[in-house]
Amino acid sequence: MIHRIDVSDALRRSVCELYSDLVTRPTGAAVRRAIEEQLALVDGRTLTVIDFSQVGLLDFSCADEVVAKLLLRYAAEPPPDDGYFLFRGVREVHFDAIEAVLERHQLALVILGDDGAAQLVGAVDELERAAWGLLERDGRRAPAQVAAALGLDLADAAAVLDGLCRRRVALRLADGVVAVGLTLLAGRPQ
Repeated sequence: MIHRIDVSDALRRSVCELYSDLVTRPTGAAVRRAIEEQLALVDGRTLTVIDFSQVGLLDFSCADEVVAKLLLRYAAEPPPDDGYFLFRGVREVHFDAIEAVLERHQLALVILGDDGAAQLVGAVDELERAAWGLLERDGRRAPAQVAAALGLDLADAAAVLDGLCRRRVALRLADGVVAVGLTLLAGRPQ
């Protein structure tokens, strides 16, 4: 199931109808709580698209509240196969703050760009980035296929895929792993 949350709508409902900027920690906390309330209404495996398209400014404290704390909540006690996120509408004015909090908390997320391409950002190494890129480009892959494509042994490929799944930027299915990105957004994990 795909669920969409407009961050600017959460901002207007929780703080003030006149704002389009996410600044100050209390504003970020109120928006995160509004997002969490919407997420609480959704059951089962869900891809939630968090849309920043209508957000003006995003400061570091709001990025910490809205992005990092939301991701940390799902990483700390994840229900099995629940709660995957794809962020869209992230512009250059948002990116520095988001990237800083991802690095500080050792988190990663997937951004859907204006060009329609999905991009893995945050605290990821080159091997994780290569494995995720393979999954996003080619669809569902078993660990043995990832190992062969990246020149790794099976144990190393499995460890990289496990790490991507634990960080919720990839999803484990019965017969392989798929990247959280366009394949899932289209509703058809290959």
